[in-house]
Order: sequence, then structure tokens, then C-alpha cells
Amino acid sequence: MTRPTARTQARAAARLAAVQALYQHDMEQTPLATLLHEFHNHRIGATIEDVEYADADIDFFDDIVKGVHARLGEIDRAIEDKLAKGWSLNRLDKPMKAILRAGTYELLARHDVPVGAVISEYVDVAHAFYEKRESGFVNGLLDAIAKIARA
Repeated sequence: MTRPTARTQARAAARLAAVQALYQHDMEQTPLATLLHEFHNHRIGATIEDVEYADADIDFFDDIVKGVHARLGEIDRAIEDKLAKGWSLNRLDKPMKAILRAGTYELLARHDVPVGAVISEYVDVAHAFYEKRESGFVNGLLDAIAKIARA
């Protein structure tokens, strides 16, 4: 097994931080500029309550958070189109919405990132919050969105 590069680790940390920021924005309606400032200066690369937050690719983090915010309607429609009949985005909890929104944004806007990398990275993020079943849900939904977004 190959060891992840520093760039890969920084992007993985950026994805996790972006999901946390999107979740916080959804919960508290924190203005975007305030949210970015907080993460840049107080979360990313910091140690909070004995938890060390990894250094993240700040530009990548900013792109995901700002991109989801700017394209939220399009992203939510793409997710809703792939949910099972009778399901809506409102039935999903906020961490799941944040994961799916960030992953969908990358599939729609970041064609420089391979589909497999996007999906596996957000499945890894899902593991930080959920059990195996939910990770499988993230995998299946992002795969279905990728088939449309990257067709």
C-alpha cells in the first residue's frame, strides 16, 4: 500500500474541515466570511481540547465551502434527483447533507479531481461520523451523481 502524499493528506483534511464548516453553516447560519475566518484562524492546523486538527489545503477548503454556497440549489437538485422515491433532502440529517453537498460540488465543479478520489474521500469522511451503512449510502449516491455530472 502506498503512503498518502502531503498534498493528498492536506486535501483530505480540507474535505473534512469543509464538511464541518458546511454543517456549522447549516446549523447556525454563520455568515460565510465569518465561518471561513474562524476555520482559517482557529480550527485548521490548531489543537482544540487536546484534539489536533490537521493542516489542510486552505485554497481547496475555501473552494469547496464557497462553491457549495454559490451552487447550493444546483447541488441540492442533483442530490434529490438520486434519492430513493419518497425521500427528500430534508429527511437527511445535517452532517449527511454536508458530506453529500461537498462531494457533489467536487463532482460538478472539480474536474481536476478523479471521480474515484472524490467518492472514496467522502466515504472516508462519512466514516468519521457514521457506521458502515451510511458510508455505503454516500458511496452509492455520489457514484450515481458522478455518472450524470461526469458523463
